[in-house]
Amino acid sequence: MTSVARDLRTTLTMIKIEHTLFALPFAFLGAVLAAHGLPTMRQMLWITVAMVGARSAAMAFNRIVDREFDRRNPRTRTRAIPAGLLSLRFAWTFTLFSALIFFLAAWMLNSLTFALAPIALASVLLYSYTKRFTSLSHIVLGWSLSIAPTGAWIAVRGALDSPVPLLLSLLVLLWTAGFDVLYACQDYEFDLSTNLRSLPARFGIGRALWMSRALHAGAFAALLALYFLTALGPLALIGVIATGALLIYQHTLVRADNLGRLNAAFFTTNAFVSVILFATFGGAALLSSKSKVQTSNPHIELKSQTLNFKP
Repeated sequence: MTSVARDLRTTLTMIKIEHTLFALPFAFLGAVLAAHGLPTMRQMLWITVAMVGARSAAMAFNRIVDREFDRRNPRTRTRAIPAGLLSLRFAWTFTLFSALIFFLAAWMLNSLTFALAPIALASVLLYSYTKRFTSLSHIVLGWSLSIAPTGAWIAVRGALDSPVPLLLSLLVLLWTAGFDVLYACQDYEFDLSTNLRSLPARFGIGRALWMSRALHAGAFAALLALYFLTALGPLALIGVIATGALLIYQHTLVRADNLGRLNAAFFTTNAFVSVILFATFGGAALLSSKSKVQTSNPHIELKSQTLNFKP
């Protein structure tokens, strides 16, 4: 394996490229809802490229600017940069290349997407600094991920012309902030010792857990509002119920005096939430689109009548 290939593999491991799964289904859902069915393959391709580019740039940038904190934190000192497995030069090159890929994808989608791309990228990069000056860094992370569904809507329609993507983005914001508060609990002692800010560090783990529950309750309320606004029927309702159950289950795994199951709550449960909502709400949107096409196309209707005709 060449050194470049080895560094690339190390970088992809460092940024946990597989965790793009958290946000990508929400982008796809925004695209499907915007199209009232399937977007074009071209749109889906460039939305995917934009998501991967933006997240890769943000995660690599975060590892660069946090390298000194990572070196001092027992939980993160084995990450590639503080452990000496990856050079800063390669990490910066990867970050800049990922950002360029993101801008290329935005340009390939439409003019409004490209015009808003700098705001989106600045948002996801800013998050890396927020723990240095505000306990609300969890909200900033939520905002960064919440750009995905609204951005995908704009990528498909070329306009922001409905409250649907905004509700979906609000759901993502509150859901992300809630699980990030949970994740921050494991760094409680380190954040206090280094003057890094988080809700657990400011209010204690017990209160922070209640704040996480409140954020997830707000996310569920946004999901209910989205369900009633879109009126997508029983399949979408299954997604609402399943998501509510998973959020409740997530909070049964974590207690102030026992964070041992935090990884199960953070990684497994959160991956399921995004996929379930895409499968149910997206599937319902596709079924609704297909039904409308069949009832509005006289040729399809006539074919259906012919097939069902019995002498």
